[in-house]
Amino acid sequence: MSKEKRRREALVYHAKPQPGKIKIVPTKPYATQRDLGLAYSPGVAEPCLEIAKDKDNVYKYTAKGNIVAVISNGTAVLGLGDIGPEASKPVMEGKSLLFKIFADIDGIDIEVDTKDVDKFVETVKMIAPTFGGINLEDIKAPEAFEIERRLKEELDIPVMHDDQHGTAIISAAALLNALEITKKKIEDVRIVISGAGAAAVSCTKLYKAFGASSKNIVMLDSKGVIRSDRENLSGEKLEFATDRKIDTLEEAMVDADVFVGLSIANIVSPEMLLSMAKNPIVFAMANPDPEIAYDIAYKTREDIVMATGRSDHPNQVNNVLGFPFIFRGALDVRATKINEEMKMAAVKALAELAKAPVPEQVNIAYGETRLAFGKDYIIPKPFDPRLISEIPPAVAKAAMESGVAKMPIEDWEKYKEELMQRSGNDNKVVRLLHNRAKSNPKRIVFAEADHLDVLKAAQICYDEGIAIPILLGRKEVILELKKELEFDADVLIIDPNSDESNETKDKYSIKYCESRNRSGVSLYGARIKMRERNYFGAMMVREGDADGMISGYSRAYPTVVKPIFEVIGKASDVKKVATVNIMITDRGPLFLSDTAINIDPSGEELAEIARMTANVAKTFGFQPVMAMLSYANFGSSNHPHAAKVKQAVKILHESNPELVVDGEVQIDFALNKELHQSKFPFSKLAGKNVNTLVFPNLESANITYKLLKELNKSDSIGPIMVGLRKAVHIMQLGASVDEIVNMSAVAVVDAQERERRKKAKSEVK
Repeated sequence: MSKEKRRREALVYHAKPQPGKIKIVPTKPYATQRDLGLAYSPGVAEPCLEIAKDKDNVYKYTAKGNIVAVISNGTAVLGLGDIGPEASKPVMEGKSLLFKIFADIDGIDIEVDTKDVDKFVETVKMIAPTFGGINLEDIKAPEAFEIERRLKEELDIPVMHDDQHGTAIISAAALLNALEITKKKIEDVRIVISGAGAAAVSCTKLYKAFGASSKNIVMLDSKGVIRSDRENLSGEKLEFATDRKIDTLEEAMVDADVFVGLSIANIVSPEMLLSMAKNPIVFAMANPDPEIAYDIAYKTREDIVMATGRSDHPNQVNNVLGFPFIFRGALDVRATKINEEMKMAAVKALAELAKAPVPEQVNIAYGETRLAFGKDYIIPKPFDPRLISEIPPAVAKAAMESGVAKMPIEDWEKYKEELMQRSGNDNKVVRLLHNRAKSNPKRIVFAEADHLDVLKAAQICYDEGIAIPILLGRKEVILELKKELEFDADVLIIDPNSDESNETKDKYSIKYCESRNRSGVSLYGARIKMRERNYFGAMMVREGDADGMISGYSRAYPTVVKPIFEVIGKASDVKKVATVNIMITDRGPLFLSDTAINIDPSGEELAEIARMTANVAKTFGFQPVMAMLSYANFGSSNHPHAAKVKQAVKILHESNPELVVDGEVQIDFALNKELHQSKFPFSKLAGKNVNTLVFPNLESANITYKLLKELNKSDSIGPIMVGLRKAVHIMQLGASVDEIVNMSAVAVVDAQERERRKKAKSEVK
C-alpha cells in the first residue's frame, strides 16, 4: 500500500462514521423516570453524602476505580516530536482504546497545553480525584522524569509513564529469557544501550534492578558514547556514564553480549554484529525500521537471539503486553502507586508465561504448528488470552506484599475468573482470524469483483496480506474501479464472458459435464453455465486454479448455493452441508448453526451439524461448549420438534463423548450458567460458559443471528460453509466491506486447514 493511500485510509478511519475512537456509554438503567431519579436528582445525593463521610467510598459508588487518565502535553509524540497537545489526541485516544480492549479499563485522554513542569504537575494533581490511575504519555525527556517523580510522590493513585516503563518491562522479560537460552548471567554480560531517552534510561535502570552491573553497561546518545569525562551531562545520563575510553557504537559493540536499540534505523552494521560475543542478544527496537534489519542480522549471525518492535518478526517488544495488565492489577487492589516491586513482578510473570505451554488459540492466531520457548519465542504474544489472568494477579500480589494495596484480594481463583470474563467483550476473534490468514495467504476468487465494495475488500485483503485475490467479473468495469480506488497491484482479472477465457471455459465445461452427465448436463449446457461467474469460480477452486472462493454479495443466497453444490459438492464423509455464524458479543464469540441451509434437520442431521460446528470453534482456537437448543428442557415435551433434539444429544453422547454438549435446552438456561447449574446440575453444561448454540431448525437460527446483529449491533462472521469439498463461502446479500474481508479470511483459513489435513494424511501413509 502506498504511503499516500495509507494516509487517506487513516484519516477516513479517524473521521468516519463519527470522529474519534472512543465514547462514553451508560452502565446503569436509564429508561424510566425512576431510573433517572436514582441516577441524578434526588437519588444521587445519597452516594454523595456517603463519599463525604469517607472519601474511599468514591470507589464503591462511582467508576473512579476503573478509570485511567491518559495524559500528554504532546511534546514527544511517537516519532513526530513536539507537535502540540491537540495533535497528540489521536494517539491518546488510541491508548485509551488499548486499555479497554486488552484489560477492560476505561481510559480517558487528557491533553494539557503546557510545557512548564510545575503547571503540568499542578494540573494533573487537581484533576486526579476523578481517576483511579494516571498513565503519562509522549512527554519529552528530561521533563518526563521530573513529572513522573513528582506525581508519584504527591498522589495516592498509581502513576506510570509508559514510554519509560512499558518498553523496560517487556524488554526485561525478554532479556531474562534470552539470557537463560544463551546460558549467560545478567551480572556478567556486557550491555550496549543505543539511545538515552526516557525509555532507554528506564530500561537500563530495570536491567540493573535485576542484577546488571554498571561497569558492564555502555550507553550512547546522538553525540556518541556517554563517558564520565563528558561535560554538561544530565543526572539521568551521568548515572550510566562509562569510564571506558571509547567514543563510538562500533567500539562499544566489540565483545558485547547484549545490544539494546532505542534510537534510529540502520545504525548497526553486519561488521558490528560480527564483533559481538558468542550468542549475542540483539533487541533492535527502533520503529518502524530497527537498528539492523531482522533478515540481515540472522544472515550475519546464526547464533543471534533477536527481538524487534515489529509484529512481522518473532519476539515483538510490544508495550501492550504490559501497561493494560499492570494498571489492571494496580486498580484491582487500589494500589497507591506503581512501584519497582510491581514492575519487577510483571517482568517475572511475562518471562514465566513464555515458558508455559502455549494455548492452541495462540498457535492458530500466529499460524504456528507449536510455539515453544526458544530463540524465536522469548516473550508472549499480544493475542495470548492468558496475559490478563497472569500479569494482573502478579502485579496485585506485589502491591499487597510491598504495602501499597488498600483493598487486598483474598480469593485469587475468583479474581482470575473475573479477569477472564473481562477479556470476552472485544474483537479478539477477528484479529485472530486475520492474523491466521496472513500467516499463509491463499488464492481467493472474488466472484463479484466488478462491485465496488467487493473490490475494496479484495484490495484490503491484498494490502494487508490476508489473501491473494483473483478478480472475476466484467474486466473493463474492474479496471475502471481499480483506477478509482488506486488499486494498482498486478492481480489476476478474469472475465468469464470474454474470448480471452474461452480455452479455460472449454476445459472447465468438459470437466463439469463429465461430473454431471448423469444429472442431465450436456456439454453445450456446461459451456453456457461456465459463462456464469459462480460456476466458473467454483470450477477454478475445484480444479486447483484457486484455493478458495467467496460470493453472494449481489445475488440471493439460494441462487449462489446451487452452483456451489453442483460444482463443489459435499465432502465424502458428510451427509449434510451446513453453515455457522460467529457472533462477536459482550460475552465473547458465540458460534451459531445452522443459519442458512437446512430448513428442518432430523436428529441425525443435527448431530452431524453439531460435530461440524464444534470443528469450526476448534479451528478458531476455542473449546466448544455446546447447547442443543429447543423450546423444551431435558424431556419436558414429547413433541417431535423437541424429540429430535433429544435424539441428537443421545447420538452425540454415544459417538462423541469427548464433546461438552447437552440438551434439549432453552436458550436462557443455556446462556445463564448459574440458572442452569441450579435447575439442571446433572447436565454436562452445568456451571460452564456455553459458546456454541445449535438450533433445531433454520428459521430459529436465522432469525436469532440477524436479531443479534441488528438489535445488539453484534459483529458477525459468516455464514461459514461446513461440509463442502473445498473452501467456498457465501456471504450475505449486501455484506459490508468489513464483512467481506472477514469472509475472505475465513476462506483462507479454511484452505489452510484443508492443506494441513491433507499433508498430515499423506505423512501418515
